[in-house]
Amino acid sequence: MKTDTTSPAHDKPFLVLLVAVSLAFAWILWPFYGAVFWATILAILFAPLYVRLANAMRQRCTLAALSTVLIIFFIVILPAALIAGMLLQEGFQVYEKYRSGEWNLGQYFGRMYDALPAWVTTVLDRFQLTTLSEVQERLSAGLSKGVQFVAGQALTVGQNTLDFLVSFFIMLYLMFFLLRDGRMLGQRIRAAVPLRDDLQRSFFRKFADVVRATIKGTIVVAIVQGALGGLMFWFLGIQAPVLWAVVMAFLSLLPAVGTALVWVPVALYLLASGAVWQGVLLIAYGVLVIGLVDNVLRPVLVGKDTKMPDYIVLISTLGGMAIFGLNGFVIGPLIAAMFMAAWDIMAASKTQMR
Repeated sequence: MKTDTTSPAHDKPFLVLLVAVSLAFAWILWPFYGAVFWATILAILFAPLYVRLANAMRQRCTLAALSTVLIIFFIVILPAALIAGMLLQEGFQVYEKYRSGEWNLGQYFGRMYDALPAWVTTVLDRFQLTTLSEVQERLSAGLSKGVQFVAGQALTVGQNTLDFLVSFFIMLYLMFFLLRDGRMLGQRIRAAVPLRDDLQRSFFRKFADVVRATIKGTIVVAIVQGALGGLMFWFLGIQAPVLWAVVMAFLSLLPAVGTALVWVPVALYLLASGAVWQGVLLIAYGVLVIGLVDNVLRPVLVGKDTKMPDYIVLISTLGGMAIFGLNGFVIGPLIAAMFMAAWDIMAASKTQMR
């Protein structure tokens, strides 16, 4: 069969035009890339729910899509907004207490150091890690930067409320059409992508699986670990439990240590300050409950086939956040997962050709 050199796919000037208008379209969408990204992610995640609702509503696709958007709003977006508001409020309270001197880090470090066994203090002395003033200065600087970042984000949202609301409604609007017309859009994309049908089916199926696995394997596990840690902090009367819950959720991406970077120092401080049963309870809860969530919950949500190595998740998350900001918390692991999926498909196709 001869190749049709007159088709647009083989017309070089047309290909240049296609790339140019595609880049121009991406440039136009860039101010709202976050809204487009999250609309796409949520539509992919909740597509099975939409299909079930459409079947139950006798293929009334518009009503099913609208119902799915409302469900997403009440179970995902609204709780996230409430948590973000509580986080900002507690962040400001922590910063004010630190700036006014109500929270004295040097006093906390002193209590913890005095409660350490003699052999631990000997080791710290050997490595010159007992200079509390230097440790306090570094941690104080880190705390100040962290709280100032939170305050800066809150100020930015407050100053750009209109832009935020516009992006929010764009996300909901686009998510509705992606749910309702997602199958048709997928068919048009597959028809335009210059890949064999079998590779297209493998890639797009892998893409949907990887999106769901990445979100569930990172976001859901992080939320559960952070929520469990924050709940125990609230039960023990530790101040700013929502703030520490969010910190633990982010740190859950770190292999092995993760949330322990938060609850272990707090438990040691409780033991050093005389709250023995609270410290013991926090240690037991951290080891037996928070620490086991990742090992128990992640395989159930993700499965073995799509699970990425912990070091890939960590590096891609940090790199994604460095480039895309908070959205990189998802974009980074997603790009890494798609990179691995594409190479898996390539390796499988080469194996079949042999």
